Amino acid sequence: MKKKYYRVLIALAIGMLAISACSSTATVPEVEQDIQTEVQNPEPQPEEQGLEALSGNITLAGSSTVYPLAEAMVDRFSAEGFTGEITISSVGSGAGFERFCVAGETDIANASRAIKDSEVESCQAIGRTPIEFRVGTDAIAIVVSTENTFLTDVTLEELGMIFSARTTKWSDVRAEWPNENILRFSPGTDSGTFDYFVEGVMAPLNPNAEGKDDMDAGKLDILNAENTQFSEDDNVLVLGVKGSQYAIGYFGFAYYLENKDSLQAISIDGVAPTAETAEDSSYALARPLFIYSDAGILKEKPQVAAFVDFFLTYVNDEIETVGYFPASDEALNAARQAFSDAVK
Repeated sequence: MKKKYYRVLIALAIGMLAISACSSTATVPEVEQDIQTEVQNPEPQPEEQGLEALSGNITLAGSSTVYPLAEAMVDRFSAEGFTGEITISSVGSGAGFERFCVAGETDIANASRAIKDSEVESCQAIGRTPIEFRVGTDAIAIVVSTENTFLTDVTLEELGMIFSARTTKWSDVRAEWPNENILRFSPGTDSGTFDYFVEGVMAPLNPNAEGKDDMDAGKLDILNAENTQFSEDDNVLVLGVKGSQYAIGYFGFAYYLENKDSLQAISIDGVAPTAETAEDSSYALARPLFIYSDAGILKEKPQVAAFVDFFLTYVNDEIETVGYFPASDEALNAARQAFSDAVK
C-alpha cells in the first residue's frame, strides 16, 4: 500500500463588491493545508497454478472393475499436465480396502461395492476415515461363448443353480440343456464383483433358518462348486469362457464390450444389460462404482486432492468410452459435495 500526499493551496479571494456609492475590499488570508489521501494498490494475486505445478506420488489400488475407468482418468490427468508418478493396481475391492485401511499404503481405494463396517473400523484403527465418492454404474455381464447355442436367458434362481455346488451338468439346471459339465469362471474372493454376485445371486438361493438370505452359505455354495476357476484377473475369465461352448462366467460390463465379438451377454429374467436397465435397476445385477479416500490425505497431499477433484469433474467424459454408465446427477453431486466438505 502506498501513501501519496498532496499539498493543497487554498486561496479564497472575495472580489470587489460594488455597492451603490461605496466600495469595500475584503481579504481572506491565504490558508495552507495538508490533506493526506490513501491510495490503495491491490495486492498482487498469485497466478493460477496448473497440474504441472503439482508434484508427488499418487497410489491407487482395488477393484478390477473400476480399474479401466481409473486408468482412463489417470491417463487424462497426466496428459493435462501432472508430472508426478501415479501407481494403480488391480487387486480386487477387498484387497484394495486392505491396502487402504490396514496397511495404509494407498491414497485411494477403488471399489465395485460399498465399504464394509469391518473395513471402516480397520481404517479408523490407523487414523483414517474413508470418504465415499460414487463415480459410475456397472452391470455385471453374465457371458457365454458365441459358440453356445442353447443359453440366451436365465432366471435369477437358475443363474444361482448354474454356479451352485448342487449342480454339475447343464441338464441339472434345465432338462433340455446339454448333458455336459458346466465350466464355471468366477472372480476371486477378493473381488467386489464376487461379493456382489454372492449377495445378489447365491445368498437368496441359500436362506438361513429364518428364511433370510445367507451370505456365508451362498459363498460356500459357489466355492464348493465343481469345475470352477476363480481369478481376480478378468482377462483370465474372458479367455476361459471363450474356450468352450459349455463355459459360463461373469464380470464387469466393460470387459464384455472389449470381447463382444467372441462372447455373448445373457439376459436375466428377460432383461439385457444396457445403460437404461442399469440406471433404472430393472437389470438384476446393476451396481454402483466407487473410489474412496480420506480427508487427512486430501489435505496433506494436494496432488491427491487435485486428482480426486479432476476425477469427479471429468468422469462422465470418459465413462461410456470405457464401457460403464454414468452415475445419476444426484449421486455425482453428492460425491462432489463430499469432496468439498473434506478439503475445507
